[in-house]
Amino acid sequence: MEEYQLPFFKEEGYVRKKCPRCGDFFWTQKKDQELCGEANAYGCAEYRFISRPPTRRSYTLREMREAFLSFFEKRGHKRIKPYPVVARWRDDLFFTHASIVDFQPYVTNGEIPPPANPLVISQPCLRFVDIDNVGPTFGRHLTIFEMGGHHAFNYPDKEVYWKDQTVRYHHEFVTQELGVDSEEVIYKEGVWSGGGNAGPCVESIVMGLELATLVFMKFKVVGEELVELPIRTVDTGYGIERYTWLSQGTPSCFQAVYGPLLDKVMREAGIPSPDYKVLSRLGELSGLLSLERESVRLEARRRVAAEMGMELTDLEEVLKPIEKVFTVTDHTKSLIFMLAEGIVPSNMREGYLARLIIRRTYRLLRELSIEDKVLDIVDWQIDFWSKDFPHLRDMRNEIMEMLKVEVDKFKETLRRGESLIRRIAKSLKASGHSQFPKDRLIELYDSHGITPEIVKEISSKEGLEVEIPQDFYTSVAERHIQASKTVEAEAKIPVEIEGLPETKRLYYDDRYLREFEAKVLKVIDGKYVVLDATAFYPEGGGQPPDRGILEFNGGKSYVRDVQTVGKVILHRIEGDIPPVGSKVKGKLDWSYRHNLMRSHTATHIIIGAARRVLGEHVWQSGAQKGERISRLDITHFRRLTLDEIRKIEKLANDIVIKNLPVETIWLPREEAERIYGFRLYQGGVVPGRVIRVVKIDGWDVEACGGTHCERTGEIGLIKIVHTERIQDGVERIIFSVGEHALEATQENEAKIREVAEILGVPSERIVESSRTLVEENRELKRRVKQLENEMARSKATEYVKSARTIRNVRAFLKTFTDVKADFLIKIANEAVKIDPNLILVFISVNRSARVIVRVGEEALKQGLDARIIADETASVLGGRGSGRPTFAQGGGTLIDKVDEALKKAEDIIVKSVEGV
Repeated sequence: MEEYQLPFFKEEGYVRKKCPRCGDFFWTQKKDQELCGEANAYGCAEYRFISRPPTRRSYTLREMREAFLSFFEKRGHKRIKPYPVVARWRDDLFFTHASIVDFQPYVTNGEIPPPANPLVISQPCLRFVDIDNVGPTFGRHLTIFEMGGHHAFNYPDKEVYWKDQTVRYHHEFVTQELGVDSEEVIYKEGVWSGGGNAGPCVESIVMGLELATLVFMKFKVVGEELVELPIRTVDTGYGIERYTWLSQGTPSCFQAVYGPLLDKVMREAGIPSPDYKVLSRLGELSGLLSLERESVRLEARRRVAAEMGMELTDLEEVLKPIEKVFTVTDHTKSLIFMLAEGIVPSNMREGYLARLIIRRTYRLLRELSIEDKVLDIVDWQIDFWSKDFPHLRDMRNEIMEMLKVEVDKFKETLRRGESLIRRIAKSLKASGHSQFPKDRLIELYDSHGITPEIVKEISSKEGLEVEIPQDFYTSVAERHIQASKTVEAEAKIPVEIEGLPETKRLYYDDRYLREFEAKVLKVIDGKYVVLDATAFYPEGGGQPPDRGILEFNGGKSYVRDVQTVGKVILHRIEGDIPPVGSKVKGKLDWSYRHNLMRSHTATHIIIGAARRVLGEHVWQSGAQKGERISRLDITHFRRLTLDEIRKIEKLANDIVIKNLPVETIWLPREEAERIYGFRLYQGGVVPGRVIRVVKIDGWDVEACGGTHCERTGEIGLIKIVHTERIQDGVERIIFSVGEHALEATQENEAKIREVAEILGVPSERIVESSRTLVEENRELKRRVKQLENEMARSKATEYVKSARTIRNVRAFLKTFTDVKADFLIKIANEAVKIDPNLILVFISVNRSARVIVRVGEEALKQGLDARIIADETASVLGGRGSGRPTFAQGGGTLIDKVDEALKKAEDIIVKSVEGV
């Protein structure tokens, strides 16, 4: 209660009430206001602004964004450029879903200062928690939206503004800037939690529409407890799209935001202009249309149908294609923002969500019969939004190329998936199921990329019902929204290192330091040594730990591993144990360290080359530096071609030849981000108030803690020895540097010479000779196959003539030794073509016995079943058989019983035809 007792409310005549329907407390100037006024699933209100906008004038989204930013600029807030929608500075999130995400955790926990205080920003955000509601709720839910935030960070020694002034700013913006009547503005109490922080909040509601959430972030969430933060943050979220919708009073938010683009998609889909009155009434009730409360949603639609004198089915028929177009316009906008920032569609992490959006969009367009327009619609979106976000235009070609590749993949998935679904449906039907299990729907989507709508379409033809959960895509998305936070290695011996000072890292002072002296602070378990300073690099960032020796008082220890625990570096040793307090001399295995330095610098060079050859969508997905062989994993949407590999390698070696300086500088995090942007986090999130930046001028800049060469020429040579696709959307580049690169090149040359000797030609002619050899081999295989087919036909004719009559069928049974089963199957197939009233039973003997049974179409009518004959015959051989009525196979290991098995087959044939 006290959290919400603001002077503003008292001055402006607001009274606090409790909504009898939803149970929430709210503040209103209207004495007769009984309900909270929010259009929600409880039915506390309808949207009263549809066709009756309360603002002074109508705003486009661009105009509303500018009105918001300018309003707060005039009131002392500095305008900040929006951050990326891909939250690469966070290790717990994939996407920016609120403006405060830009400043968590480093600003909100006091590690770094904000870029301005106070500040204002309009931040594009992505959210997938309500993906199934996008479209059906007329824009109340979106996957992509702009959150306007005015933020103030209040320190113990500096108060900017807090709750009362925040509400005053909001009220002034809504009433004076936009012209909304003050009595129409309701403030609803609540509590907000997210990103590890929490605090009381008030939501602003105008004519049923929640417009903004004003959060007063004062707690840090630690387990189940709320711990007061030293910094109290004003965290506001103004829905720019919602303010735009309010100002225009259109039936849906999509019409207000997308306008002509929406109309264009509607025309392409052949959807006639809907009855504005019907659409407006649905818009008024769209607060009741959330899928999670189906009964409420259905009742709302029934109500509209009744009011409009329509049947519910007729209303649904009009509405469904419109909802699909709404969803498509939202999803395709999300796509261009994701793909423009380098998200490669895949089955992992953020790429999974991009793929989900693409496939859902394609499926909806397929249902509208305009799936061939998917690339056109995305292109229209780029044109529409690039005026405000120019990077979309810059990335147009890459966006379109990635999308085309992904759509083609999905088409192939659908083609292959049809037969799979039919098999599953038939199997389920045969086992007594009348419905497709819901868990199998998710399994088919996750494992094969087949959407539930496609499953329903195909399964229904097999007589199997499919009920698609209303929240299917939401539940699938929720499992992939949160990033798996990188967990730092747990302190191996946390108690023993408590109280020890931070280890001085000498390798940062002098990257070429080979020997050093230090003092032993502690020895743990006789194998872990803590020094006051060290030049041994601990494992981290894909770079293995240094190795070497420690010398002391005639003793010697071998350093086998180096790890960081907190701010202390542990050296795992073998050999003599240095006494605590003694001086030691550390000596690095310099050849090993130097190779790692060259490999690490080469990694930065190669990622820069890959980005220039393949496109800006390329990001590092992982890396491991080695002495002889290193690897770099990059995001890319298809296999690397030989030409691309060569270009990457050439560009990388051009940088080596240029002998560019490799600078390492320490910068405050906020300054580094301001100067270099978020490409800094190429190798992942780097913790700390101050970060180390490794810069190859004009080529690559990354936040990196590894050891590097002083100049690129020190690498000597970079050789890409192999590439492979390690997972969908990720290519691995394996490379060597320096003398090891030379060795790899020499090994390849030796192999070429060896091949030339085998072919008996000079090295320069091996390609030509190999091509000739391949063609000759292909022709030889074709001729062998032709001869094999001729021989099979000849044998088939022979066996047909030799077959004996058993009542109404002809039968041929024979055993073979060391004859390939494939050849026998060919003979059998040819034989039944000649005589469809024939049955053949072959047993091929090698180390085991293989049974082949082929029944002609006419013989089948006489009661013969290849499955029964194969199974019974194989049982004599100690095995089993299966197949189809006309063709079956089996086998077993009891080769001494082959004659008995063949006799068994004959007996079954006789009994089968005699029983007809």
